[in-house]
Amino acid sequence: MSISLSIAKRLVQLLNGEKIASSQLKNVFIEELMKEQIISSFIQGRSKSSLYVSDPSSLISYLKNHYGINDLNLYIATLEREDLIRADSVQISSDSKIKSIRTFKGFLVSSFEPIEAYLNGYLITINPPEGSFSFIYDFESFVLNENIVVVGIENPENFRFISKQSYLFPNQKILFVCRYPHSHDLIKWLMKIPNQYIHYGDFDFAGLRIYLYEYKVKLGEKASFFIPDKIEYYIEKYGSLNIYNTQIHLRPNREMVIDENVDMLLKVIDVCKKGLEQEIFINNLQK
Repeated sequence: MSISLSIAKRLVQLLNGEKIASSQLKNVFIEELMKEQIISSFIQGRSKSSLYVSDPSSLISYLKNHYGINDLNLYIATLEREDLIRADSVQISSDSKIKSIRTFKGFLVSSFEPIEAYLNGYLITINPPEGSFSFIYDFESFVLNENIVVVGIENPENFRFISKQSYLFPNQKILFVCRYPHSHDLIKWLMKIPNQYIHYGDFDFAGLRIYLYEYKVKLGEKASFFIPDKIEYYIEKYGSLNIYNTQIHLRPNREMVIDENVDMLLKVIDVCKKGLEQEIFINNLQK
């Protein structure tokens, strides 16, 4: 069991001689300390109970011997860091999991052709062979040339087979990206860079809702929704009535639709009463 940040801060108050209302320290760890008679209580008035530490050295020793915490203030400062890694956790406590830490952050990238970029100040080339992807961990320092268009692909299968969809993006210098696993790292990066972003998702209410509510609202004019030529034909021929019926409650609100292309696509979906998943385009329907 680890000690939470809020409890650690309360312990500092107790070590500094403050008295804290029992109602503010209802916790299994505090009960443990009271059983060990490290924390004591006293009654104020008729029923109000407060907690205090009569011997601070006993609490300091207990934290060191049972939790490996040598410096409570350092423990708190480390927990408050956003860039905390497990190595830091071990340094301040015997428990490497004192705080929920994301071991993996970032997103997947791929391309049709070699794409040069900078990562941590170093020039790199993104050109993963068929059947593999590149993973950008330090996305905060990931920089592209401004003329490269970023295309976000929602479905893993489409991302896996981007080479089979090159016909959809002729004569464009593109970096394909995919969230992993549905984290906010990708949108954080997109908000920082000046590059144009094209969202390639499903052609249904759920796909449009993801684009509008998670991307367009944050990226504004630099974001657009990818709509292949002859989309009405594809939705009518290959679309699903079941997708339309099961997603009708997800239809984006009219006030959120500030994109003419999206408005057009919504009308097509409503007329056809079908939704179309993007996987259909892996088969190169334009052959």
